[in-house]
Amino acid sequence: MTQPSLEAILEAALLAAGEPLSMDQLRALFPDGEAPARATLEGALAKLETSLGGRGVMLKRVASGYRLQVPEEFAPWVSRLWEEKPTRYSRAVLETLAIIAYRQPITRGEIEEIRGVTLSSGIMRTLQERGWIRVAGHRDAPGRPAVFATTRDFLDHFNLRSLSELPSLMTLGEPGPEHPELDLEVPRQE
Repeated sequence: MTQPSLEAILEAALLAAGEPLSMDQLRALFPDGEAPARATLEGALAKLETSLGGRGVMLKRVASGYRLQVPEEFAPWVSRLWEEKPTRYSRAVLETLAIIAYRQPITRGEIEEIRGVTLSSGIMRTLQERGWIRVAGHRDAPGRPAVFATTRDFLDHFNLRSLSELPSLMTLGEPGPEHPELDLEVPRQE
């Protein structure tokens, strides 16, 4: 029996995993001493990406590694496979997530200062249960408040490799009367 091509092995592994696989995880698919070099794997992934072009599945690189996913243009059909409605998040949850993503690491008090309202513990719990934020440490200040940051799951969910791929606030629109929700600048205290 002949061994399948490297591209076919990678495609099968990514399909079976159902989650992103890092380069190290892909190399671990092979017995010791037989793992292809990193450059060889990257070349095979590039070939796989090209061969999947125009089909119902695509190779996507996200923060945690590589995954197979359905291209967005197939969403109207694929979404009919699930009867349940997608989870809807309140404006407060999404505002809080945006503040954390753009201003991390950030404390709960700083989030409240930016939003101008007290932050519900349910909002933070929802974001933590979803795996989008985590406690990244504690600020060296009275009460040692927790500082929050986004996670790899956040990046993966929003198809990002890193935070640098977030759109700039200026791209989203000029802050001001037309877009008050984008006015995230808080005067820095010296």
